[in-house]
Amino acid sequence: MLPQEIIRQKRDGGVLAPEAIVAAVAGIADGSWSEGQIAALAMAIFLRGMDRSESVALTQAMTRSGRVLDWRGAKLPGPVIDKHSTGGVGDKISLMLAPLLAACGAYVPMLSGRGLGHTGGTLDKLESIPGLRTDLDPAGLSRIVAEIGCAIVGAGADIAPADRALYAVRDVTATVESIPLIVASILSKKLAAGIGALVMDVKTGSGAFAAEMAMARELAEGLVEVATGAGLPIVALITDMDQPLGRAAGNALEVGEAVDFLRGRAEPRLREITLALAGEALALGGLAATAEQGRKRAMDAFAGGKPLEIFGRMVAAQGGPKDFVERMDSYLPRAGAIRPCTVPRAGFVAAVDTRRIGLAVVEMGGGRRRAGDRIDPAVGLSDIRPAGTRLAAGEPYCFVHAADEAGAERAAAEIGAAVTLADRPPAPRPAIHRRIPAG
Repeated sequence: MLPQEIIRQKRDGGVLAPEAIVAAVAGIADGSWSEGQIAALAMAIFLRGMDRSESVALTQAMTRSGRVLDWRGAKLPGPVIDKHSTGGVGDKISLMLAPLLAACGAYVPMLSGRGLGHTGGTLDKLESIPGLRTDLDPAGLSRIVAEIGCAIVGAGADIAPADRALYAVRDVTATVESIPLIVASILSKKLAAGIGALVMDVKTGSGAFAAEMAMARELAEGLVEVATGAGLPIVALITDMDQPLGRAAGNALEVGEAVDFLRGRAEPRLREITLALAGEALALGGLAATAEQGRKRAMDAFAGGKPLEIFGRMVAAQGGPKDFVERMDSYLPRAGAIRPCTVPRAGFVAAVDTRRIGLAVVEMGGGRRRAGDRIDPAVGLSDIRPAGTRLAAGEPYCFVHAADEAGAERAAAEIGAAVTLADRPPAPRPAIHRRIPAG
């Protein structure tokens, strides 16, 4: 089919037939569609949307545009399941959830991403561990998952290559926010990983891509609807990102917090969301009768210490130090300047511009302004105080870890401006706003 005819049909509000979508995706993947044609189709979809049948067809075609992993030959004695988050500030849940699920009998080939905008990336966090590799080939991924139960790696160039080409154009044509394109981008990579169930963590709030609840719900419902149409069992949770998640933001600092979490020292909101996602995933994978029973099983595994052991083994298997868990502080990089970010007056932490805090970490070197920028893994924030905390005048809201004193001073000023104090505590905001099941 001619690219211009497919574009015209969607531009005029038509419903694309599956064969038209397959032809478009093939052209995007093999380079026979020009960048201009890809951009025109992306904008047509952005403006006209897609119905469920189109979204399912797009997702499945993008999945089949490259390698699709098949775990049947590995004869694993448990389900292959995964989790995906839409991203936020301080969101290190993948680092704890993968070994936690593995400790409960699941197998987790987690294909993760890098930081985007003000949000952190799981791969960037893991790579703050000396020697650790996230660029494993399929054979290496299969071996580690079979032996240990989990691995956290990047999607190779042969996984959903149509998504890679399409996203590069979306990023420069103001079409990133298209719900059908977001859904297809996320699910095509997860389906290509060969998983049998998926739990989605859709963030909403000032630090989330979907800042408004209406958009978060539309995205969560779209993901559930299309995954179900593609035959993938799924549950989505809409969780809060109106403040940083946990007490650290920044790559090495978040790895440290993840290890502390697995040792039993967990910030309450971080623990609540992690266990809820674990419960849902175990129920979807048939390792628990209900999500609540799955949560209880995860809590028991957590208390027994097995997830920490599995995390250490995963780090070593991916090239990191064999004694990383035992000697974490000697391996993780430290920033050159650490200073408190204090509040000017007494009051309660009432509101936080979480996106602004994430951008402050990026400005310190903890994220990328452009693709290819080198990340400083040591910079970030620690000991972040949650909303509702009462602070005395001069007490720190957090500690800034920067490359030098000048960078620390700039970051402290920016973070101070992102925090609103009040004379009364704010109304409690739930960590989990909504559950979106299939059906």
